[in-house]
Amino acid sequence: MARERVIREPKAIPAVLDPAEGTKKASAAKPARLPVTEGVDSVLVRPPLREDDDSVIKDLRPKRFAEYIGQSTVVDPLGIAVRAAKKRGEPLDHVLFHGPPGLGKTTLAHIIAREMEAHVTHTSGPALERPADVVGLLSNLKKGDVLFIDEIHRLSHAVEEYLYSAMEDFRVDFMTGSGAFAKTISLPLEKFTLVGSTTRAGMLTAPLRERFGLTYHLEFYTDDELTLVVKRSAGILGVKVEAEAAAEIARRSRGTPRIANRLLRRVRDYAEVGGDASGIGIEPDAAVNKDMAAEALRLEGVDELGLDRLDRTYLQTLAVNYQGGPAGVEALAASLNEEQQTLVDVVEPFLLKIGFIVRTPAGRRCTPPGMQHAGEVTHGKSAKGTQQARLV
Repeated sequence: MARERVIREPKAIPAVLDPAEGTKKASAAKPARLPVTEGVDSVLVRPPLREDDDSVIKDLRPKRFAEYIGQSTVVDPLGIAVRAAKKRGEPLDHVLFHGPPGLGKTTLAHIIAREMEAHVTHTSGPALERPADVVGLLSNLKKGDVLFIDEIHRLSHAVEEYLYSAMEDFRVDFMTGSGAFAKTISLPLEKFTLVGSTTRAGMLTAPLRERFGLTYHLEFYTDDELTLVVKRSAGILGVKVEAEAAAEIARRSRGTPRIANRLLRRVRDYAEVGGDASGIGIEPDAAVNKDMAAEALRLEGVDELGLDRLDRTYLQTLAVNYQGGPAGVEALAASLNEEQQTLVDVVEPFLLKIGFIVRTPAGRRCTPPGMQHAGEVTHGKSAKGTQQARLV
């Protein structure tokens, strides 16, 4: 009896370890997903959406490459690769998207699946905690399926090693048993496409990064591109927005479509109720004008450069309390009563982008445009004088 307990397969190993028996079980099972481990419960398996689906109508994400606005240096070569792979009847090479959050990495992953007429399985790096999680996930993929892993840089090393052979040879090797009864089992996989998304490409290990056949960096959007995004989203939401109002929202969106859509929703709310509790908003056929959009965004705490309250507080603290710097991020975090990582990941990137601060070995410094803007904010003046500091 003791011998039988030693060689028995672990419960965490999927039932498809035996190819002959596994095929039979898989065909009899429901097509949703195989019962693997608890970690895979957070994984969503999404079939291709129909164009007439109600969820598609209200979703602001583009569904095809033709609808995608901006990122031409990414969309054009990616579209060629997708069409070529589809013409050959092969899965697309593995794709890695990296860049700041909110620029469309997840959207592009779902567009790839839709253009390839394939199912997409959406998960994230932190959700795959154990090797059994990724083995069960990979064993459920069919030929041509797309596996999208968001924040792929947060995968554990043990899970990442299983992806090496899966991405390159489309198989997974793992050990069962222990001691004298240990053996290696090779699980063949269907050819699939792995799409990875990360905001920190530098944290990816070289072996994983080199296994992606297509690697693209997403850039911040220009104001003109964001204006088109706002107009498209307004049409989906059923909101009439004048051209100047759309440009005003785009100008305050920090080069990010996700922020533009969020601000558009807040402008819509303001327009519907007239900015007060009376519930009397604009006429149904009227359009949101520039002044109304500016007032709505002012109430949200977003100024003419796209800075929110935390951005302005950071800038004023550095400019006034520390006389422009240099100041360490630890001191700034203590002064603002904020987490250090929040300042590094959320606040500083945009201030660096528009040239209001610089990072030096001695600490953070406030540039002359940043000092000017901090002074104007402190005295309640307009920020129009600093428009030349923005990057278009």
